[in-house]
Amino acid sequence: MNTAVLIAATLFGSISILLGAFGAHAFKKLISPEKLASFEVGVRYQMYSALALLVIGFQLDFSQYSEKLAVYGIVGGTVLFSGSIYLLSFSEYWKTNLKFLGPITPLGGLLMIIGWTSLLISFL
Repeated sequence: MNTAVLIAATLFGSISILLGAFGAHAFKKLISPEKLASFEVGVRYQMYSALALLVIGFQLDFSQYSEKLAVYGIVGGTVLFSGSIYLLSFSEYWKTNLKFLGPITPLGGLLMIIGWTSLLISFL
């Protein structure tokens, strides 16, 4: 499982750097400042998750259920949280109604909280 966690970490990290660079330059011309600020929140939390997953992948042996749940919560939560923010940020530009994704963002945040709480439990 360590390898899968480290792969997820490096993918999250590299994608967040790529999206952050596009957000700082190319996307400024496409989306409003308010949408860009939301987009940057998604990028920031994705990078936080990447860094956490790097530490988890190198430090844990995944012998406890809480360690595995931490990974599932952080990975799943990041995909839902950041992914929905990215899509919602471009909904006006694409002229598409993606409001149904609105509830997905807090669900992703909840999964990340579950992941971090599970990590705490594994330490205790």
